[in-house]
Amino acid sequence: MTSSTPALTTHPDRTDAAPEDTAPRPALLSVDDDPAVSRAVARDLRRRYGAGYRIVRAESGDAALEALRELKLRGEQVAVLLADHRMPGMTGIEFLEQAMDLFPQARRVLLTAYADTEAAIDAVNVVDLDHYLLKPWAPPEEKLYPVIDAQLDAWAASAPPPVPQAKVVGHRWSARSSEVREFLARNQVSYRWFSSDSPEGRRLLEAAGADESAVPLVVTPEGEPLQAPDDATLAARVGLATSPATDFYDLVVVGGGPAGLSAALYGASEGLRTALIERVATGGQAGQSSRIENYLGFPDGVSGAQLTERARRQALRFGAEIVLAADVVSLEVNGAARHVRLGDGNVVGAHTVLLANGVSYRELDGPGLAALTGRGVYYGSALTEAPACTDQEVYIVGGANSAGQSAMHLSRTARSVTLVVRGEGLSASMSHYLIEQIAANPKVHVRTCCEVVEAIGDDHLERLVLRDSTTGEKEEVPTSHLFVFIGAVPRTEWLDGTVARDTRGFVLAGPDLLDEGRPPSGWPLDRPPYHLETSRPGVFVAGDARAESAKRVASAVGEGAMAVMLVHRYLEQL
Repeated sequence: MTSSTPALTTHPDRTDAAPEDTAPRPALLSVDDDPAVSRAVARDLRRRYGAGYRIVRAESGDAALEALRELKLRGEQVAVLLADHRMPGMTGIEFLEQAMDLFPQARRVLLTAYADTEAAIDAVNVVDLDHYLLKPWAPPEEKLYPVIDAQLDAWAASAPPPVPQAKVVGHRWSARSSEVREFLARNQVSYRWFSSDSPEGRRLLEAAGADESAVPLVVTPEGEPLQAPDDATLAARVGLATSPATDFYDLVVVGGGPAGLSAALYGASEGLRTALIERVATGGQAGQSSRIENYLGFPDGVSGAQLTERARRQALRFGAEIVLAADVVSLEVNGAARHVRLGDGNVVGAHTVLLANGVSYRELDGPGLAALTGRGVYYGSALTEAPACTDQEVYIVGGANSAGQSAMHLSRTARSVTLVVRGEGLSASMSHYLIEQIAANPKVHVRTCCEVVEAIGDDHLERLVLRDSTTGEKEEVPTSHLFVFIGAVPRTEWLDGTVARDTRGFVLAGPDLLDEGRPPSGWPLDRPPYHLETSRPGVFVAGDARAESAKRVASAVGEGAMAVMLVHRYLEQL
């Protein structure tokens, strides 16, 4: 089998076809590059589980991933992934790591030789491996079936019910279409994309009584058509929680990045009634990272989406409440209570509030850039745009880790990737390991002392104007994709007049509030502010929104956990 051919169609099995009038059966997928072994695994699985499960086999990691994508698009479930470790091009561990993004609930089993048991043990940390199975597995009644039985029992106990897909009809160069796709993708909502000029897209528009001017059109899993919905409406219609369940908590966390998720997890696990309120999707900027390679415990790296999804599920398992597409617009202190007011007018109260709402990328200034945002100009790593960059010349503005990670990710399929950096090099803001990777990648080019000053195009980006900051010379370059990762603008304007901030808008906390060792003016308590406590008692801050923070995922996670410890200390004194 070649990686370009979906496994579902390359190895058809008539006995595995689900009846047309019943729900599709969950899949058991096996991948092994040895055709004989692949057939033998599928044969033994089919003999025991063929009546209740669809058996899918592949002979390469790429082909198996293609099969998983097809199953995902159909809205089907995968119960168990069984992968051989030694495969050319992509090892079993690498396959399982990528497969987790598609089916995080699937149980993961590595098929390995005795000599590879150390790698299998290491895979427990890399891909949350559930089991490793030594070759040969004969007789299957003793060595294979008990393992698969246990994995199926565990999967059945935790797997969510099948979720029908939403459908999105839009135009490639529609800014709102791009935003809707990104919103759904980042919130792990399964959907199918149809271009408005495709036959199926036109049929859906006609059925909804709309024309191409109404895009994006979203058809919910229940068949409800939504014309250009806002995020709150879209979230509610596709089943995301958009309103708090109650009106008072022990801890309200504002922001769902690494710091916020960490605080929600630790707060809920330690018995605090905890609600996390996020305006778009959990993960923040870190959740959009294609690869984080310097996070403790992941020697082979981890994608931001994987890390975010694990943290989100973990927080929910401990009882944290996660509210999405809800924008916090103000903070009020009323006696011992703190209240956050949402954009829809609802008010949520709590004993304590943690500000973990992160930062936004600073916008580029220049002719055409604002008009083409979402139509070729994107801020951050637009997950849904990466496939469109295949064989394209892509430009990235920025010299920090997020820009470098995006450059390495896009270089896998793009013809070339050019990093546009204002400074004289990358060492001032990018980790050394990324600088080395970029230097060794022939498809990634770095232009220093350079900036983007203009974007040109009619309905989408077609060209950029670059300026050499040392000579002032300008140059026009053709491209349809520009990704921007510059600066950090804190989302704290709604805190004006409530908590102290520095001149750039970052929230001051702990020692940074002290004036010659004394608490700030108006501080009502006989103790100084705790380390992460703001100028308002009981209001804490963690992560990128805090002044002088490290702007790293690991430090944000640590601050979120520390904030919960300080919340407990504060609550003990009430």
